[in-house]
Amino acid sequence: MAFSNYLDSARPILRKIVSELGGTFSYVSILGTDVRSLVVRANKSISSVTEGTGECGFVVKLHDGSTFFEYSFDELPDDVPALCRQIIASTKISQGLSDLSISAEAVKDEPAREDFERLNDFADFSDSELLSVCREISEKTVSADKRVLNATAIIAPFAVSKLFVSKNRELSQSYGWANGIIEAVFKDGKTVVADKYDYSDKLSEMIPRMRELVSPLLDLAEHLTRATPIKPGVYDVITDSSISGLIAHEAFGHGVEMDQFVKERALAKKYVGKPVASKLTNMRDGAAAAVSAASYFFDDDGVLAHDTQIIKDGILVAGLSDLASAAQLGTEPTGNGRRESFKRKAYSRMTNTFFDAGDSTLEEMIASVDHGYMLFDTNNGMEDPKNWQIQCTAEYGIEIENGKLTDRYVSPVVMSGYVPDLLASISMVSRDLRVIGVGGCGKGYKEWVKVSDGGPNLKVKVKLG
Repeated sequence: MAFSNYLDSARPILRKIVSELGGTFSYVSILGTDVRSLVVRANKSISSVTEGTGECGFVVKLHDGSTFFEYSFDELPDDVPALCRQIIASTKISQGLSDLSISAEAVKDEPAREDFERLNDFADFSDSELLSVCREISEKTVSADKRVLNATAIIAPFAVSKLFVSKNRELSQSYGWANGIIEAVFKDGKTVVADKYDYSDKLSEMIPRMRELVSPLLDLAEHLTRATPIKPGVYDVITDSSISGLIAHEAFGHGVEMDQFVKERALAKKYVGKPVASKLTNMRDGAAAAVSAASYFFDDDGVLAHDTQIIKDGILVAGLSDLASAAQLGTEPTGNGRRESFKRKAYSRMTNTFFDAGDSTLEEMIASVDHGYMLFDTNNGMEDPKNWQIQCTAEYGIEIENGKLTDRYVSPVVMSGYVPDLLASISMVSRDLRVIGVGGCGKGYKEWVKVSDGGPNLKVKVKLG
């Protein structure tokens, strides 16, 4: 899908707004967004094609030599001077706010002009073809086993166009991705379970993979009907890529978003340059660190995408920043300024967050465990960045006994503890690495953006319950 014609036509008007406001403010930028998304769904009862969460509009970011301001609008103005007067009139500082003065020198506007594109194959598939695929997969899942009560197949492509204009920069980007999900409700006797597999890729890669996932989905559902609660305790654990990613996301993802450093809400601020994990631990984040649903060419502050090393050989070396937090802390922005939409504020946010690969094989790691569990499939997680407590939930675990995976499943499984203790316990890291991009992340309970995470298999010692 090509870059948005609407945003392309807006370029001269946006440049005029930047020039007009430049007479009052030391820094002016405008981000224009045009995001289109689709949700195609089918199960036994319904099938539908609906619009997903899209947006189209603009947000102006201003700096007056000491303070940032933002102003959003959703229609291009007929009268640019009138809009600029309205924007200037809105830039008032509330009396109750503390002094957040940021010097003009900290806000850089390096020259750059470039158009970026990552091709997708959305035009190769009509809505009716995607709906037909979802119906086919749903029907195949239901008919494969009489114990399947219902099955839902979802294909959700989204296409993003963004334009960034400042005095010295004019950047555009267009890219797309598609998420695919298969969910099954399975009943064996009196036990009912629901499980799912998800995948993210180009449509041409994702659709064949979704078809292949039907059989393993039902095999997992059958095992989950026999799963038992885990006996609480401290165990040796092997993580799959999904759980490794959940640990990365919760342990040192939110905890190193540097707007939390500004607010003194993250303990990590005091540990930059210090050991926080075992020497086998390397972790990174960045829209340029992997190609996934959270990858882009520049962030919502117009900063080019980075590949940021967060932990190197167990040492915390860097955090993740947007333009404002970097200016306040006197550091360079890392390309992590992201908005839920043009109507919302930019924050320091994760993108692709993952552990780097090691030099062990998964077989060696399992063989090293006398008794423990291998954990699979992220459910949810929580972190307290101020006190470094973590809680992560896996959909299920498989018991390991005498160095071998058994056929005994436990579900659900909650992993909890103190972040440095968990990371310090990493004793083996696999060679294989996977980054998974089907999820979303909120800042607290809101401000949702697309993220991906993952990594290799990790061997850790942790409390399960």
